[in-house]
Amino acid sequence: MTAPHNIDRERLYGPLRTEGVFTWDWMYGEEYALADIHLITGSFREELALATKQLAVIFAKTVPVLQKADDSLLLELGVPQPALRAVRTAIPQIPATVVGRFDFAQTAEGLKMLEYNSDTPTGIVEAFCVNEHVCHAFGVNNPNQGMEKRFAPSFQNILEAYKERGYRTKHIWFSALDWHEEDKETTQYLLEKSGLPARFAGLEQLRVFEDRLYVLEGEDLTPVDVLYRLHALEKLAEERDEDGYPTGEHVLQLIADKKLAIINPPSAFLLQSKAVQALIWNLHEAGEFFSQEEHDIVATYMLPTYFENRFAGVADYVTKPVFGREGGGVVLFDAEGSVVEKDQEEFYWDQQMIYQKRVELPVVTVRTSEGQREGRLLWGSFLIGGEASAIIARVGGPITNNMSYYLPVGLQE
Repeated sequence: MTAPHNIDRERLYGPLRTEGVFTWDWMYGEEYALADIHLITGSFREELALATKQLAVIFAKTVPVLQKADDSLLLELGVPQPALRAVRTAIPQIPATVVGRFDFAQTAEGLKMLEYNSDTPTGIVEAFCVNEHVCHAFGVNNPNQGMEKRFAPSFQNILEAYKERGYRTKHIWFSALDWHEEDKETTQYLLEKSGLPARFAGLEQLRVFEDRLYVLEGEDLTPVDVLYRLHALEKLAEERDEDGYPTGEHVLQLIADKKLAIINPPSAFLLQSKAVQALIWNLHEAGEFFSQEEHDIVATYMLPTYFENRFAGVADYVTKPVFGREGGGVVLFDAEGSVVEKDQEEFYWDQQMIYQKRVELPVVTVRTSEGQREGRLLWGSFLIGGEASAIIARVGGPITNNMSYYLPVGLQE
């Protein structure tokens, strides 16, 4: 359902931009945040929360098994060689991820999960902060009301878990690329909401010296005991300094040696691999590992996903790189193997691919700065500290990418 009345775009987003809360309503010269709102029913809101809660159980159940698995399986899942020890670092009695997001397609057969952004999800400021502002402007109820209050106990919980296991936790830093507006401000928002006595540092300021990570402040090195990073571990594994030293690999060693605590924890990176979806579906088809109730959850919300192409000549399908993000490297095929749509992000093309049954995202009409436009609607549902939380809607092409519109969401009365 579309917005009940028109709202001036600048009046809507200008104050947030001025306050420095949300400055990327336009990105790279293109409109990102829409001056529109999509209304949903309370029952659909509950359906998203239930799917999120139940899928979280399915994915979390695989973590202990994966952390004890042979290297060969982890490598098959796409885990980089330098990260093998780090991802085995277990922090018992905490959720597998502190801040995660499931992405769903709304289909005639119900919600179907497309991927699980368990390690470094974005869209956080939009869902937990901006949506409230937009709902107020449109005079509708916010489906994400009060959800930001879950951040503080979730971050405190993992900090206490690290403390109990003997980690140093005095020096807490939140880090992202300092030049990347969205990542930096998202990280600073989480720092504020976490309630932790932490500071922000750009990733460019991080230094590895002997057996510790530091932040370079002027000429001084300040230790890092706990690091929240909006930075993918698979990218970290490949990073080197100007002299060619493998700094990323060294950081992963610190994590494996329990000399650096990270948020999200290493288990979140394991679950980020889309190959885990293929593993779960394989176990489901074999009738193994999961209880009957859990098998029903997999059948309800997940799509057939494989390490090899089982769809040729049978059904439309999609290929996805195991650590692709924001639609990067995704290719849509028809049943005959002809390309229907292809993302042009070359960074992900050399990764291992999984094959997944293709479903169509529903078409919606939205109000843009250039008038009415049709687009495909994707739902994101956050998982914070193991609990279903805020939702976010994105509208774009058949493949949702980082430039797909952000569409605020309200509740029908």
